[in-house]
Amino acid sequence: MSTYQAYSLHRILLRRGAVILAGVLALPVMLFRSDRARFYSYLHRVWSKTSDKPVWLQQAELASGDFY
Repeated sequence: MSTYQAYSLHRILLRRGAVILAGVLALPVMLFRSDRARFYSYLHRVWSKTSDKPVWLQQAELASGDFY
């Protein structure tokens, strides 16, 4: 079993700032594209990432309490 490193607050804020910038700059183009949901889904994964653990694994571990 591997251990995952949490990102520093500075790195998280830089990632989230880049996501906001990319989302705002891409908005005029993405309004007319059919694959905009995939693009903004990717941006959401980048926004949610707070460690080097895969986002799907982190969200699955958090959601397991909802069923028990």
